Amino acid sequence: MITVTGASGQLGRLVVTGLLDAGVPAGEVVAVVRTPEKAADLAARGVQVRQAEYGDPASLQTALQGTDRLLLVSGSEVGQRVTQHGNVLRAARAAGVELVVYTSAPKADDTSLPLAPEHAATERLIAEVGVPAVVLRNNWYLENYDQQIRTAAETGEVAGSSGAGRIAAATRADFAAGAVAVLTAAAPRPGVLELGGDQAFTLADLAGVVAAQTGRDVTYRDLTAEEHVQSLLGQGLPQETAEFIVGLDRSIAQGALDTGSTALSELIGRPTTPLAEHVRTVLAGSGRVPPRGSAVLRRDVVLLADLQPDRAHRYARLDRLGGGAPAQRAEDVVAGDALRTDRAELALHPGPELLQPHTSTVPTAR
Repeated sequence: MITVTGASGQLGRLVVTGLLDAGVPAGEVVAVVRTPEKAADLAARGVQVRQAEYGDPASLQTALQGTDRLLLVSGSEVGQRVTQHGNVLRAARAAGVELVVYTSAPKADDTSLPLAPEHAATERLIAEVGVPAVVLRNNWYLENYDQQIRTAAETGEVAGSSGAGRIAAATRADFAAGAVAVLTAAAPRPGVLELGGDQAFTLADLAGVVAAQTGRDVTYRDLTAEEHVQSLLGQGLPQETAEFIVGLDRSIAQGALDTGSTALSELIGRPTTPLAEHVRTVLAGSGRVPPRGSAVLRRDVVLLADLQPDRAHRYARLDRLGGGAPAQRAEDVVAGDALRTDRAELALHPGPELLQPHTSTVPTAR
């Protein structure tokens, strides 16, 4: 039995449907959700839908009964997640779960990201509880930039403070496919995987792709931290949210999201979704990109809509996150989130050898 928590959320739902597409019988898939009505479509496909909440240990113990492998999608309640994840892990141990797969964040045991202590602490909890686990340190979602992509196409400029920091983002579907690969592997190897897109990019690179596909110049304006805060305040964001966003940019500038790992594409057996393909999808949905292969006029040069830019670093335009409290917006920014306190006691396995027979580096279940 494979159980997925947070199954009515965007990532969890993709994993559940991915398991079905991979041939796992629907009756052998459990979707754990807070509101069963939101998973009615999954139930209609034969998936077992069970109600539980991370903050309710009794409901978790019931929901995880019979589970062999569990995907623990990190919670969304900032400040509560260590306790909540501990509830899930202890319920998993009591239920005899053989493997936990946990969605963490890039470089969780050594990062400057302002969202890390809870995930680093959860990684340590995994070792302490003693349930064999695979930790998926998911990088940023490409979808995090959808609104910025549309804004770039409209305005031709973006202000930010991430400098030349590189982002190894991939789509939710890519990360979901990675989780499915681990959950369905014959012999998953406990350990840690740094997962992200094959080609890291800067915001200027992103703008270059938008420019190539819209036929307009898009300029990136790199700000100081203070200038960036003031710019966000001018857009109506609260002080705390503005400072949080600028903190993320500072971490990106320091290389927090540039992992240099190709483990995700190795795990899923295909390249991760190219940035240009994702940008094309976003802009096509907003009616701003010509059909593939059609020509658009850009100054005195005719570009094909599906050409890659050769001077991507010269352009950019992305308005960063929208409004909302930092604790709420944080989950829109990262695939898993994390930041260090102390180092997690988990060995790093950066490649597909994760799925091979091994001598476990994580304590076995007690």
